[in-house]
Amino acid sequence: MAQLLNDSEISSALATVPDWQRDGATITRSVTLSSFPNAVAYVVRVAELAEAADHHPDIDIRWRTVTFHLSTHSEGGLTSKDFALAAQIDAALTV
Repeated sequence: MAQLLNDSEISSALATVPDWQRDGATITRSVTLSSFPNAVAYVVRVAELAEAADHHPDIDIRWRTVTFHLSTHSEGGLTSKDFALAAQIDAALTV
């Protein structure tokens, strides 16, 4: 089980994933891709990463824009698992 991060730890972790923003007990990021099929393909890549990490984001697809929300629901807030997956989601965008 991952431990909840305090506000200072969250601020430090956010610096490592600068495209993400805190929204209460979650971090969120939206990405706009060149087409709907590219957006869906990106979500498939993220789904594989999330499954491997056993940590699954909430994902919203609106045409070419994909929005991710990460929180460790079992812990009731943000943990290191959220920031680790956020970094993987960012890296998957460049694949």
